[in-house]
Amino acid sequence: MFDAFLRARLARFAGLSDVVFRVTLCLIFLIGGIGHFMRSDEMLARLLDSPWLDQVMMIGNPLALLHLSGAVFVIGSLFMIAGYSTRLAALAMFMTLVPITVTIHIAPGHEGPLFKNIAILGALFYVFINGAKCCALDLRRHP
Repeated sequence: MFDAFLRARLARFAGLSDVVFRVTLCLIFLIGGIGHFMRSDEMLARLLDSPWLDQVMMIGNPLALLHLSGAVFVIGSLFMIAGYSTRLAALAMFMTLVPITVTIHIAPGHEGPLFKNIAILGALFYVFINGAKCCALDLRRHP
């Protein structure tokens, strides 16, 4: 009974909750992505301390990879906030966050950021599956 009452009262906020979810999720990517450029020396030092540095070096130049991931995070977060190519943005950020999580956060003393990233990966998976539900440019193309 209470559940039905609560559901009826909260239904009108469903669209707002989608927008709040997208924006708050993307703030960490927007700030973090900008940090990949503004604090690249600090982030590069953490990467150089990674036990996975040899594997990173096989992929490419660590600084170039840092800047590439920063660009994906900034552009992807802006797209997701606007609800433009929302699923593609979520997928791009997901695919970028996985190797970062493995190379940086699977190390002793990094358990907090590791599980934060796992939670964020879950949120990106949710957005990829569900897309934008409200206040999104995607809805103008495919109502």
